[in-house]
Amino acid sequence: MFSRWTRLTTLVVGVSLFCSVGLAGEKKLMHCFTFTPVDDATDADWEAFQEATDELPSKIDGLNKVWLGKLRRTQTIYGKTGEAKERKNGVCMEMDDEAALETYADHVAHRKWEKAYFKVRQRGTSTYDILGQ
Repeated sequence: MFSRWTRLTTLVVGVSLFCSVGLAGEKKLMHCFTFTPVDDATDADWEAFQEATDELPSKIDGLNKVWLGKLRRTQTIYGKTGEAKERKNGVCMEMDDEAALETYADHVAHRKWEKAYFKVRQRGTSTYDILGQ
């Protein structure tokens, strides 16, 4: 019949196709934002922000993962009066769906997180939500 090699190759190809289709069909929501850091934020402020961000998935149902860091390229945003803001940092949060985003927005852990976030960023963010297809 089929050789062991043929069966193994077929299995690997099948699993690869299944996994790639599964990922392409994710129906999750990505809540992302970029921000301009505060020049005088201390290392302790940044550590508190990172810790508070990393804790969110364990505190809010439907919030699965978080990513935070410096942007690969600075994003320049121009305000209504023409002033330029350089967004240098960003955060993305993977959530189950829009209901999870609503839960997050009104959650006590989110309000606690905001206190750490407000110490490392200038007022204003560029926020966007991506809906999985």
